[in-house]
Amino acid sequence: MNGRPLRVALLTHSLRPRGGVVHTLELAEALRRRGHVPTVIAAAEPGEQPFREALHEMALIRLPALGRDLVGQVRQRIDCLTEALPALLPPGRFDLVHAQDSLSGNALATLRERDRLPVPWLRTIHHLDVFDEPLLNEWQDRAWRRADGIACVSDGWLAHLRDELGRPAERMFNGVDLERYGPEAEPGDAARLQALGLEDPGGGPVCLLVGGVEARKNTVRLLQAFARLRREGGDWARARLVVAGGASMLDHSAARIAWQERLDALGLAEGAGQPVLRTGPLPDAALPALMRRADLLAMPSLVEGFGLVALEALACGTPVLVSRRPPFTEHLADCPHAAWCDPEDVGSIAEGLRTALHLPAPKEPPPVCLAHSWTRSAELHEAWYRRALLH
Repeated sequence: MNGRPLRVALLTHSLRPRGGVVHTLELAEALRRRGHVPTVIAAAEPGEQPFREALHEMALIRLPALGRDLVGQVRQRIDCLTEALPALLPPGRFDLVHAQDSLSGNALATLRERDRLPVPWLRTIHHLDVFDEPLLNEWQDRAWRRADGIACVSDGWLAHLRDELGRPAERMFNGVDLERYGPEAEPGDAARLQALGLEDPGGGPVCLLVGGVEARKNTVRLLQAFARLRREGGDWARARLVVAGGASMLDHSAARIAWQERLDALGLAEGAGQPVLRTGPLPDAALPALMRRADLLAMPSLVEGFGLVALEALACGTPVLVSRRPPFTEHLADCPHAAWCDPEDVGSIAEGLRTALHLPAPKEPPPVCLAHSWTRSAELHEAWYRRALLH
């Protein structure tokens, strides 16, 4: 570390185990290990608690009971953050503020307009969405355009910001926590798998998708490809598709309706002991155990910010199927444990699943996992923070 320790407020929109939230917590820990003083400020819905114990300081902004309308919910969240943040960001407490999401970004933009944010504020863009509601797109746009500096976690999104939206950005990285994700079984793994009904190692192959049923995760096409392989028999005749996670504040009801309709049309049952299992949000220790149990991880996503789950699965010794598009093509191009597909072609996904099942399982975290460490990420963030403080 060069220079004095930095006091950084890291803002995240929720306590749910989503990619951006995990990124925030891991970055905070890595900064703390480098001698800095990070504080994670997270919005929490009624009754929510952190899903992971943290060594860094953490402050929660308790949200009120939220309405059912998505636009109204987003407005409530932004207003609540705008009202609560000044007390948590008093003058002199932090050197800078770093937001990981659009809700926090909008609140910080408003506080800057009101002259209530005297320090620089930065924003990481993991990915951008296209919403049907124009106001949601306006809020998303405002939440990075007003920042003093922005960063992206992939070259593809960096190029999109620069070439399509006219804003240069810094290139940051996600990392893999190799103490949490590794190929060796941990105490308690068997009980965690038993609770999910996946303790039998003699069953058919287990295909895992992490992230829940969402349009951008391409879960319906994955389901179709999975059903096609089961009909073909062989290794896949007794295969199981496990969809883990799914905590989100966005409205994915259309994707869930399409999923159920396709499930019914294919004649596949869902639940414990059935060909398809949706776990919902999992305890923090269950995901590495599930990745170690899976025979392959499927990530035929249409849109991703970085695709960290694929690297975490590789670290657990599990081959992966990914989309042949950025960001996967940026860091998995030379990985012998990755299969590829066209995410808009069910036949291509099926062939990719078949290929991935027979790829060699990494016996230790492959080079791509070693290259993407949270230590490296913290070093890059520290340099970015110091540059921002000079301007």
